Amino acid sequence: MKIFSFLKDHKVSFLIALVLLFAQANCELTLPGLMSDIVDVGIGQDGIASVVPDTIRADDLADLELFLTQEEAEHVDASYSPAADGVRTFTGDDTARKDLEGFLGQAEMVAYRFEQGISTDTLLDAMAPLFSTDTSPETVEGARRQAEELLGATVDMDDIAALAASGAMSRDDLVQMREALVDKLDDTGESLVESRAIAYVEGAYERAGVDLHAVQSGYLIRQGATMLGFALLSALCAILSALNASRTSAAIGRDLRHRLYERVLDYSPAEMNRFSAASLITRATNDIQQIQMITVMCLRIVLFAPCMGIGAVVRVLSTPTGMEWILVVAIVVIAIAIGVLIGVTLPKFKIMQSLVDRNNLIAREILTGIMPIRAFGRQRHEEERYDEANRELTRTYIFTNRCMALLMPVMMIVMNATTVGIVWFGAQGVDTGSLQVGTLMAYINYVMQVIMSFMILTMISVMLPRAGVAADRVQEVLETPTSICDPDPARRVTREDGAGWRGVVSFRDVTFSYPGADAPTLEHVSFTVEPGKTLAIIGSTGCGKSTFVQLIPRLYDVTRGSVTLDGVDIRDIDLAELRRVIGYVPQQRMLFSGTIESNIKFGDEAMDDADMVRAARIAQAEEFIDTKPDGYESPISQGGSNVSGGQNQRISIARALAIRPKVLVFDDSFSALDYKTDAALRAELERSCSDAAVIIVAQRIATIMHADEILVLDDGRIVGRGTHGELLRTCPEYLEIAKSQLSTSELGLVETSSSVEGAATDGVAREGGER
Repeated sequence: MKIFSFLKDHKVSFLIALVLLFAQANCELTLPGLMSDIVDVGIGQDGIASVVPDTIRADDLADLELFLTQEEAEHVDASYSPAADGVRTFTGDDTARKDLEGFLGQAEMVAYRFEQGISTDTLLDAMAPLFSTDTSPETVEGARRQAEELLGATVDMDDIAALAASGAMSRDDLVQMREALVDKLDDTGESLVESRAIAYVEGAYERAGVDLHAVQSGYLIRQGATMLGFALLSALCAILSALNASRTSAAIGRDLRHRLYERVLDYSPAEMNRFSAASLITRATNDIQQIQMITVMCLRIVLFAPCMGIGAVVRVLSTPTGMEWILVVAIVVIAIAIGVLIGVTLPKFKIMQSLVDRNNLIAREILTGIMPIRAFGRQRHEEERYDEANRELTRTYIFTNRCMALLMPVMMIVMNATTVGIVWFGAQGVDTGSLQVGTLMAYINYVMQVIMSFMILTMISVMLPRAGVAADRVQEVLETPTSICDPDPARRVTREDGAGWRGVVSFRDVTFSYPGADAPTLEHVSFTVEPGKTLAIIGSTGCGKSTFVQLIPRLYDVTRGSVTLDGVDIRDIDLAELRRVIGYVPQQRMLFSGTIESNIKFGDEAMDDADMVRAARIAQAEEFIDTKPDGYESPISQGGSNVSGGQNQRISIARALAIRPKVLVFDDSFSALDYKTDAALRAELERSCSDAAVIIVAQRIATIMHADEILVLDDGRIVGRGTHGELLRTCPEYLEIAKSQLSTSELGLVETSSSVEGAATDGVAREGGER
């Protein structure tokens, strides 16, 4: 999944998480084994952990050596100190202890049986296989009667010692007796041998004067301290793992937001229209939050579950109980439940994010359009529209959450059924002596850890599809290139970081079409504007005026033809350098939250205050700024909502003027100004910006009538060009606009309207012929 690709820049954090979680899993998997030892050894065996006693009386050790071969007896003697006060002490290391456990445990088991008394019949039955198969039944029966007469009804340790001392039984006979008695125990021999050997050691300790209570307490304290140490180490690993996961996911979220915003800031309007602002907001907030959340779970839980599950399976298989089939059945049931759940919920997760987009879009429209909604009394309609979108999203959430909620009871049923099965069949092993209680408890813990690991992975697998959709949506934005790119270094043209440009703007047979449009928005547009000159553009609504000026700062690239700056195609100029040369005031006014100063200095935070004041003066903003108590430090709300439309527009114009551009582009930027302020601003522009080429898009004739050249657009084509007076005579479209705004005396017409219209028609015909 793409979501895991975000971890590629955090390999060290991933390795740290893996090491910490592996250590935590091992610590937690060690605890059931220690608990088993506490139950089986600390409680069941009174703290006696080994069949090799640390302290034993010399005569008890001599009794045990009766059942050992000569080599085994020598090994035992070498591992114990010489007798002191009739007691011998174990002096070997752990390796020596392990070597002694097998045969010494068997000897202790046999000695314990004789201490309890073994019937002669039982002893003879156990030793029957040792007789030759050629021996006749009469001979065997005679030997049995002689043994019963010699030993009596039962045989104890004193009888065995007497037989050995008298030479009636040799060392080899006693070793064969030991092996026969061990074989008599069949399949349950190992656990019975150990338990009876421990019982013998316990008696040996009592005879040697060892405090059994102290032995048990010491063992329990040691094991308890070990468990506490592993628990604390596990907690430390968990804390460090959570810290590492949180820091890594936060870094991933930070980097993704940075990359996404960096990409979006490079987008042209074409890419912005493709995704929509509402979708981009959702991707930058909700989707990245989903990625962060799943990253934490991956580094904290998804990696931990396999470590725990695999380790538990290994320990289950290393504990032969004959109940492994119960675990297999439980895993199969869980796998079926997971498969069904993912198959049902995955389609819903795929459409959930699009529903969130739609919900945000409607909410954004309602909040930004609250004034017209109230003005037209559409509150009820908008409430119903939002309620419908919200209900659809809610239904999807409820469905997926119900499916997820259903998973928990299924998992609990499987866990409890597994526990009951283990206890039921394990109790039979405890009853027969093949399984100890502590081992059964540890086995149950290991199986539960395996199931819990699958449960954790199941819960994550339910969340992964939604996070995967979010990752795909974020990746889509990151992988979508902007259509407006910096030129290749090989053909890049620069002039001292923008200071060497004059500001001559030329359109050379420019044609432009929006992506996917059926017809061009602009066709065969050509003109040139020099520094110190003003070019005005006017036309009906939707004729392409704003598109026209958006081509100058390369918000869009032309489809055919070229736009040049000082004879250089703007596509060969670095975007940052090009836009430092151009002061652009968009049609849609937009101020940023901050102060008047921060908005005017938006193009260059390091500019001098003198440049800021100069720009405010030219834009006619100084008047209202000086009346504010805080002056240029006066706060500006988001979008400039705490200033009037005219003040907003003048600050926007001052922002463009403050960078001292070579080209000034005003996209219908005087519409909110009164005529007096409009005239004063244009006069100040003419005086203070005489070295800049000025391009004005306007709807008002009064704003552009004094321009050096006026272009009249109609359906993307230039249908008239010239001065105000020339266009009145030659362009009927311009005349029609002028008549709608100015009186006859203001137009300065000498001829009647009809004659003017006729002359205008002839002028248009002549201009068309020239083109």
